[in-house]
Parts: sequence; C-alpha cells; structure tokens
Amino acid sequence: MIEKEQFLEIYNGNIKRPGASELLKWLEKSDFFEAPASTKYHLSRPGGLVKHSINVYDRYKSLLWDEKVRLQGPDAELNAEEEESAAICALLHDICKVGVYQKKPKNQKTYDKEKIATAPPYQVKHDELGDFIWESVMGYEFDDQMPYGHGEKSVYIVSGYMKLKREEAMAIRWHMGACQDGEKNEAMKAFSIYPNALLLHIADMMATCIDESEVKAK
Repeated sequence: MIEKEQFLEIYNGNIKRPGASELLKWLEKSDFFEAPASTKYHLSRPGGLVKHSINVYDRYKSLLWDEKVRLQGPDAELNAEEEESAAICALLHDICKVGVYQKKPKNQKTYDKEKIATAPPYQVKHDELGDFIWESVMGYEFDDQMPYGHGEKSVYIVSGYMKLKREEAMAIRWHMGACQDGEKNEAMKAFSIYPNALLLHIADMMATCIDESEVKAK
C-alpha cells in the first residue's frame, strides 16, 4: 500500500521520541492502515484513515511554515523539533478511530445503465434522477467500544506510549474545534493560548473539505 509506505516514511523520518517505535508496532497490529476515515463523510474506503492523516500532515506543515515565514522572514525553516511535533500531531490526531469502524452491508440506489439493463424488470424503479435498482454494497458502521471522546481519546492513546508536549496534546485534543461536543468557548480559548492547535484544526478541515471532498460546486 503506497499510503502506508508514505505514512511510515514520514513517521520514521521525523518521530524519534522515546516510545514512538512501540506506538508504531501497536498501529501496525491494529486496523489503522485498513480503516476508513469515516462512515460516509470523507474517505469512507479501506485505507481512508491513513490517507486522511497524510493529507492533514501536508496541510499542517504548510500552515506551520507559512506562519514561521510570516514571523521570521522568507528564509525561515522548520527545525527538527518542529518537524517531529508536526508529524506527531498530524499523523496521530485521529488515532482514536482505530477499531471503531465495522464492515456492514447496506443497500443503495444505483443508476448504472448496464446494471439496470440486465436486472429483472420488477427490480427497476424510478425517481427524479431516472431509473435505478437497489444493490447491496459493503459499508461501515461506527461502533466505539471505548467512548472516551474524540480528540481526548487520541491524546490518551498516544500518551500511553510517549510523552506529549502540552501544545501537542492541546492541538490533538482540539483538532475538531467547536465541532466536538459544541464546545465553542473552550475551543476558542485553546486556540488563543496554543496557536498550533488552531492550525491543526484548519489543516484537518482543509484536508477533509478540500482534498477529500466529493461535493463539487455547480
């Protein structure tokens, strides 16, 4: 899997903190590299979670670099410590999704003309979009056996293997922003105190809504 190779290259190339190798072994034994990123909202396919993590990493690094250039000038670069922190926050922000998506068949409409042509007439239905048939496809159902929260759970899991800096923990915890539990005031306060938390939230939204969106403007 190319996406797994990309993830491992970023992870092993940047994260040197004690406990990182043990966390990676746990990830490789889990469904992290095969899981979807969501049930239906974005990258709801095998490998979607690792792809989303890489997309967030690319966006987050770009935002961090832009902010550093703004503050220090065009020659500014991220140092090794900042590179490590970026990889930890972005690659592991959604580690809470390990083991929560269960495969489940579901029925959905298909308007595929070839499939409709070979279907028995009684199976062909019609709606405002035209003729369709129902077909069974494999999907995902969300079932979290450890309901510890979203960002909170990611922080909890990572912290079991390696020590997080406070700003890293806050960034991962608040990467959903006010979308998590409606905690608008708390999210805004966290963003004001820890700017990188805001940047990770923006990176997550850019990856989800721009890089991975299947909805196009009309």
